[in-house]
Amino acid sequence: MASGSNPPLSMTIPSDLRLLSLARTFVESACQYAGLERAATDAIVLATHEAINNIIRHAHQGNPQAQLQIVCQRCPEGLEILLIDEGAPFDVAAVPHLNPGELRIGGRGVYLMRTLMDELSCQPHGERGNTLRMVKRCRVDSHPVKDH
Repeated sequence: MASGSNPPLSMTIPSDLRLLSLARTFVESACQYAGLERAATDAIVLATHEAINNIIRHAHQGNPQAQLQIVCQRCPEGLEILLIDEGAPFDVAAVPHLNPGELRIGGRGVYLMRTLMDELSCQPHGERGNTLRMVKRCRVDSHPVKDH
């Protein structure tokens, strides 16, 4: 992660789908704080929504005791999102690239993340867990809007 005068913003939530809107609001606020344009913000929020939904449903298998940490960090080229879960090891690179015209139920989350973000990777985190890293390259306002 980038360092310097832009400290990361972080939030940890229990693995509960009812908190998905809270997570979306947090990520959207982080994008606004970083000074991202609306189109980039919308892409990041949707990709993060899909990733968190997948983590809660698949990695954590609906276990509300599992924790999910969301870290947003402004970097020179845009915004980096880290999602740190407590699930079984997951290799996002092993997920097949789908034909978007293919009719099927499910399986669109990783496709959307790949399409909306510029970088997508997943690494093991500790004894149990993963760190999903997504980067959106976009124009970042050097003087983001601050509350008055």
